[in-house]
This record gives sequence, structure tokens and C-alpha cells, in this order.
Amino acid sequence: MKAKDYRQSAWKSLGGKWGVCVLAFLIFDLISAACAGGTYFGVGAVVGLIIMGPITLGTSIIALNVARDKDVEVGMLFKGFNDFTRSLVLYITNNILIALWTLLFFIPGIIKTFSYSMSYYILIDNPNLTANEARKKSMELMKGNKWRLFCLEFSFIGWLLLSVLTFGILMFWVAPYMEVARAKFYMSLLPEEEKEENVVDNGGVVIDSDYNDVNGGRNDFDAFANDNRDDFDFSDGDEFK
Repeated sequence: MKAKDYRQSAWKSLGGKWGVCVLAFLIFDLISAACAGGTYFGVGAVVGLIIMGPITLGTSIIALNVARDKDVEVGMLFKGFNDFTRSLVLYITNNILIALWTLLFFIPGIIKTFSYSMSYYILIDNPNLTANEARKKSMELMKGNKWRLFCLEFSFIGWLLLSVLTFGILMFWVAPYMEVARAKFYMSLLPEEEKEENVVDNGGVVIDSDYNDVNGGRNDFDAFANDNRDDFDFSDGDEFK
């Protein structure tokens, strides 16, 4: 599939769901802006660190439901809090690692951003994986596919320019459009059997019992501590292709 095919498929799936998606992404942007504005007082930074992972997971739940032609509702934006520990750990580790790679040089940071781009979708479809394992699976899926995703993202340049001309108002429609197209891209990377098995419903994330007890987050933090070194292994030349 080409970039235009993902866009057309996303546009078709969004039919009749634009209102819900625009409202959900508007709420997401308002929350993000509030957290960013609050960083001057210190509170916003802490709150943002805590809630942005689950909220980001919520937007992915909505996008994946739309991509799979399932019903969506605005409340699904907050379904990520049902999987709080994994979404929090994924948000923190992804951002830390991308920042560290960016410090080395700007291009590796961009490459890692694309490598980790499927992490939240994988988290949704695989309740038994830790956040660290979801990130690693995203890296595996994106091997040889980072340029294709870049082309898809770049194909929205016209819409992004129009958003600038409308002082960002149009972005409330473009953001869900891009996210659903990205979800379509993720679905195309899955093996056929997984495409049939992984169906997101209105309830959002399915929480495995391993993550419901008080020790649920320990696996994520332990995995990050033990396996994080793999992100700095330069032996995998594909990451820089």
C-alpha cells in the first residue's frame, strides 16, 4: 500500500465518526496545553508526566477502533487509565530514550521516534506484554518500514500547511486523520492471523490479571532496567537505514 491508500482508508473509516474524534483530540490538546502551561509552576510537569501516558494510549485506542471500523466514544480517551502502569512506563521510557538518542545527533532521535511509533498500538493488542516488550516489538515491526511511515507522515504536509493558515483550527481534524492513517499502517504490518485476532472493542484496553495487583508495575520497571541497554546497541545497522 502507498501513502495515499492509507489516507483514503483512514478517511473512509472516519465517516460518521469525525465529531467524536475531533472532540476527543480537542480534549487531548487542551489537557496537553494545560500541562505544558503548568510547567512554569512545577505542578504541570509532574501532572503531565503522570497523565500523558494514559491519555496518549487513549488516543491510540480511539484511532485503532476507528481503523478497525468499530464504534468509538469520547470517553475512550480516558480508557488508558485502565492500563495506567504500562502506559506510564512506556511514555517515560520512550521519551527518555528518544531524548538520549537526540543528544547523540538529531537524526538518530528521529529514527528512534519512528521505531517506537507502534508501541501504543502493540500495548493495546498485547495485554500480556510489558511496556518495554511493546517498545521492542515496535522496533521489530518497523525494521525496513521506517521510510514508508515517514512517507505517510510527509504526505500530510498539505494539510499541515492549511492548518497553519487557519491558525491551527484545522489541526483538530488533521490530527485524528493522521492518527487513524497511522493505525491503518500498523494494521498492515501485522501477520494475517493477528489482524483477525486483535480487535479493539468499545471497552478499550483489555487488562490482564498480571497488571491488576500491587506488583503489576514491577515487571515494567525491572524490564526497563535490565533491557534498556539494547537501545544503545549500534550493531543493528538497520536502525540507521
